[in-house]
Amino acid sequence: MKTYSFKVVVEPDEDAQGNPVWHAYCPALESVGGATSGHSREEALRNINEVVRMIVQEFIDEGKALPEGPGDSVEIQEVSEEKPRIAVTYSPRHGLSWTALADR
Repeated sequence: MKTYSFKVVVEPDEDAQGNPVWHAYCPALESVGGATSGHSREEALRNINEVVRMIVQEFIDEGKALPEGPGDSVEIQEVSEEKPRIAVTYSPRHGLSWTALADR
């Protein structure tokens, strides 16, 4: 059993009309759709949590290995609650469990 802690980046941005929004992405999953936005930082964090969950579930359903890089994008260890991260534990016997470490 492994626990994956996915780094999440949340930063201020603008929509197409120039209105303020928040952009959130998971560097390890960005190439497979791991990005979203929200009208507030909290909404962007909720949205990226859902996106990461969906992507991880899809990887597992399709029998693909979860990414373990690049750099500090994915950790398999204890994580700090000071920076947004989403921890995923997968066991073939028990399935997935989630810990949203973002903004506790």
